[in-house]
Amino acid sequence: MNPSENRENYIHTWRLLLFYGAIALVFGFYVFRLFSYQILDPKRYQEAALENRHTTLKVPTSRGIIYDRNNFVLARNVASYNVVITPANLPDDEGSTQEIYRELASLIDVPAIGPTPDDNMAKNFTPCITDQLAISQAVYIQDNLKPYTPVQIKCNIAEKIARVIREKAADWPGVEVEIQPIREYPTGSLTSEIIGFLGPISAEGQNAYPDKDPRVDKIGYAGVESWMQLELGGTNGVRELEVDVAGKILGDLAVPIQPVPGQNIRLTIDTRLQSAAKAALERELEVLHNLFPDIHEDNGVVIAMNPNTGEILALVSYPTYENNRMARLIPAYYYEQLTNDPNRPLFNHAVSAMHAPGSVFKMTAAIGILNEGVVTPEFTVDDPGKIFLTEKYYENDPGKQRPYYCWTWQQGGHGNNIDYLTGIAQSCDVYFYKVGGGYPGQVENGGLGIWRIGEYSRALGYDLFSGIELPGEQRGQIPDPDWKRLVIGENWSTGDTYISTIGQGYVLSTPLQVLRSISTLATNGVMVKPTLIKEVLSPDDKVIIPFEQKSVCDITQDCKLRCEVGSGRCTIDTLDLCDLETNTCKFNLEPNSETDPDHFPMMGGVINVLDENGDPTGEHRAVADWVVQLAKEGMRKVVVDGTAMAEFEGFKPDAGGKTGTAEYCDNVAQAQNLCQPGHWPAHAWYVGYAPADNPEIVVLAFVYHGQEGSKIAAPIVRKVLETYFGLKEIDQTGGMQ
Repeated sequence: MNPSENRENYIHTWRLLLFYGAIALVFGFYVFRLFSYQILDPKRYQEAALENRHTTLKVPTSRGIIYDRNNFVLARNVASYNVVITPANLPDDEGSTQEIYRELASLIDVPAIGPTPDDNMAKNFTPCITDQLAISQAVYIQDNLKPYTPVQIKCNIAEKIARVIREKAADWPGVEVEIQPIREYPTGSLTSEIIGFLGPISAEGQNAYPDKDPRVDKIGYAGVESWMQLELGGTNGVRELEVDVAGKILGDLAVPIQPVPGQNIRLTIDTRLQSAAKAALERELEVLHNLFPDIHEDNGVVIAMNPNTGEILALVSYPTYENNRMARLIPAYYYEQLTNDPNRPLFNHAVSAMHAPGSVFKMTAAIGILNEGVVTPEFTVDDPGKIFLTEKYYENDPGKQRPYYCWTWQQGGHGNNIDYLTGIAQSCDVYFYKVGGGYPGQVENGGLGIWRIGEYSRALGYDLFSGIELPGEQRGQIPDPDWKRLVIGENWSTGDTYISTIGQGYVLSTPLQVLRSISTLATNGVMVKPTLIKEVLSPDDKVIIPFEQKSVCDITQDCKLRCEVGSGRCTIDTLDLCDLETNTCKFNLEPNSETDPDHFPMMGGVINVLDENGDPTGEHRAVADWVVQLAKEGMRKVVVDGTAMAEFEGFKPDAGGKTGTAEYCDNVAQAQNLCQPGHWPAHAWYVGYAPADNPEIVVLAFVYHGQEGSKIAAPIVRKVLETYFGLKEIDQTGGMQ
């Protein structure tokens, strides 16, 4: 045999053996995998197979509607029309499909054909959120993922275009119009600070909403939409579906769970009064800028409340935002614009901003000095416009002379014989300096003192949460020697008490706290919980939870500390303090801590009796009826012949109130180099109520850098009061009820 033939046979046999070996390896691999699937770990792979053919579809619910007190719609659901394409239902002919793309593109202003998308484009593509891809590209991506699942091509198209597309259904297989509910706010920016807006569930919020699908659900991000999320949101329905490998629905695996619609909410707000309040604020801001062109801030608050029930009739935080622009998504450029605005439109200034309250805070000392017997109503002081105090930081400190000024110091002060009523009516700083912090030879023993100022301020609602149904409420700040040592690192001085008495220095409060303090005095000592919620309604507008007035305390009685619980929420800031079963506060806490109810009354109204060192004795004290009545008489004189006389001349019915002009030096003022000694900028405050004897409404106006309360804030309050009584007359004669 030829040797070359033997070599060829040898090579041929080797290759054949290699080929057989490869087949044996492949066959062995599949035998092993089958053995693994069926014998070693069958349960795991059975579950995976079941999971691949099983999917859960959330059926979106209908969010609850929000009304004002007169049933005017403030938030509702409207139809949004989206163009969707199901790739599997498109024609098999590529030419026909591209013709559909071109005809559709001419209607919805989206490119028809684009190059085949790469992996990065597919990864970053978000249907409806951005229109960065052509129709063909979006369909290509979806066809490779779930060809039987529609992909959104264009969202929120006009109803007219939606009708045209539906009429083309026979000619455009695979192209459909999806109807999706979105939120609409008919009053827009007029009530956005109250209503809020919706946004997608954040990653952090997933634990709070485990049954929600973040691709379709939104939750409240501000205002009542946020606070009442559980009531408004409802519950999604669920469908357990069987699908094939391409995502085509084969049928239901279980009985579908139907969605439960959200409850409707009727607010206490009167949209008509809200409109008047916002217009009055805007008008006075324009006046302010015309008088003082160097003032650039546009920032203010107006709140109107029924002092007998706590119903908030209007709440304006200015500037605000247009919540309809958040209806489908929160535009990044708009959100950035809002967050960079120095006036902070997204910030609810009514409940979250803390400012020096100025002279409106004097009513705290006004009831304290009489109730504690520091002075009598007839006691008088002299006001030369400027007095000197030996300021001391500790008992044996020799001290240093420091001047303290009345707001009329350039006119020589208010003169001699300033008594209690005149001190309130004329807002005399020197009177309150002396009775609040003491003055040698006139008011001995340190006057009312900072510890008792703290007790009476908390009795009127300062340094506490009110429990209003808005997120972000701040507690405010009432300082004392312990606070200053811990926070500032300095001893308390006698001068600190002086300026705290007139609502300056370290004293901070929210506009809502100022409103509630004056409201409590106007209603003869009865403190109510401010509320925005009048009624909770079923989806067919039947009352589920009726309105219930929540009186926190009557300061003329011996108020006992207690919790306020409603709608499953505790209105105090630390839920552990509140026993939800007995509706009482727990007292087994560490003594003298900030969470000790004896030290920190959460809702107001409680006045602790203090010993000579300023420590609570365990007893409580009520405010005498005659003290409250005299305080009201003083606030009546503010309007009759005091600091608000000119602004309320000729106003009917009789009204009472208190002006406030609070100097400040915050980061905004510092940036503008405005904090010059003796010439600090000032905020404008005014709180008024009417009728004076039996008030139906109390109104607060606050204007940031408003210069003077009587000139800028008081006219706003008068306009709102006039509107309220005008609307009342219209309603009583057959208008809106």
